[in-house]
Amino acid sequence: MHVPQLRCIYSVMERVEGLPFEIIRNDITRMQVDAIVNAANPSLLGGGGVDGAIHRAAGPQLLEECKGLNGCSTGQAKITKGYRLPAKYVIHTVGPVWTGGGCGEKELLASCYRESLRLAASYGCGTVAFPLISAGAYGYPQDQALKVATETILDYLADHDLYVYLVVFGHGAWLISRKLYANIQAYIDDSYIGPAYEREESRRRRIQALHYMGNAAREDTEARNRRDPDACMPQEYALTEGAFQDAKASAQQPGLEDMLTHMDEGFRGMLLRKIDEKRITDAECYKKANVDRKLFNKIKNQPGYKPGKSTVLALAIALELPEREIREMLAKAGFALTRSDKFDVIVEYFIEHGNYNIFEINEALFSFDQKLLGSVTP
Repeated sequence: MHVPQLRCIYSVMERVEGLPFEIIRNDITRMQVDAIVNAANPSLLGGGGVDGAIHRAAGPQLLEECKGLNGCSTGQAKITKGYRLPAKYVIHTVGPVWTGGGCGEKELLASCYRESLRLAASYGCGTVAFPLISAGAYGYPQDQALKVATETILDYLADHDLYVYLVVFGHGAWLISRKLYANIQAYIDDSYIGPAYEREESRRRRIQALHYMGNAAREDTEARNRRDPDACMPQEYALTEGAFQDAKASAQQPGLEDMLTHMDEGFRGMLLRKIDEKRITDAECYKKANVDRKLFNKIKNQPGYKPGKSTVLALAIALELPEREIREMLAKAGFALTRSDKFDVIVEYFIEHGNYNIFEINEALFSFDQKLLGSVTP
């Protein structure tokens, strides 16, 4: 079976700052990670779908090693070398067949993720890529399979340092309910103005402002002439008087040194202050934001470090700040929410509805082919 190469939304190799957990669209056999997970059948001898694609990409040596593993039970996992794959290891796990949800399918599926992660950690893996297990030929409903995967992975990451990727094929509109998708689409239709419209609006506002300034200056001059009999003074004197007024105004303005002394707090200062005000720990903040611990420490301990917009926004949302303070925190980092960016409009939808769940927001962003909170697109 030919597996088409799909657009990878987030690059593993070009990571600058990132999440401990990301949903991406890619071919799992091309993932350059320490281990990829294979949704295998109980024999471990290859099959269709992801299983067949991994065996073909790894080469015949993978099958030979699998023959010595004596199969695998549902919910369990076993590990082999990656052979021709970019990944060093392949972790084989057997997901449950969906029979309606009353035969322990959820517990068995969660076990697939837990056992695979445990095995990856025991082999020193730092990055692991999963397919959406059992959501193909085994018939597990995709939205429910995603919920189990997300909850289990995040529960494991609460106590372990790993980068985990959930690799899906095709469009991700199924990641969220049809009702939510329709509501967000309606919000985008009402709010999104597009970059071309915003550029035109900005140009119109500049022209309007210049016109207003010209009228105001003319009216001010006429008013001064009526009030001041000496207003029609010689031009040379007027220029001298103007220069005097400019010098006087300049003398009353604070100097650079004075301005630097009275600088407002920056993004880093506001972030740390808000963490203290919310009475939460640093770890609680960055984990809720789905931001890597190393990245958070860089923000905290390097005053000159400039994080990306999605990282700043993720931390602001993790703190559950009101919209006004979210905009303030973004501004302190040099960013803003605009109506000309669908990413911004979708995030704004969740803020307005009081939903600060990073993972639900990211599922919606992914469904609309947008970058995720806390991540950096290459």
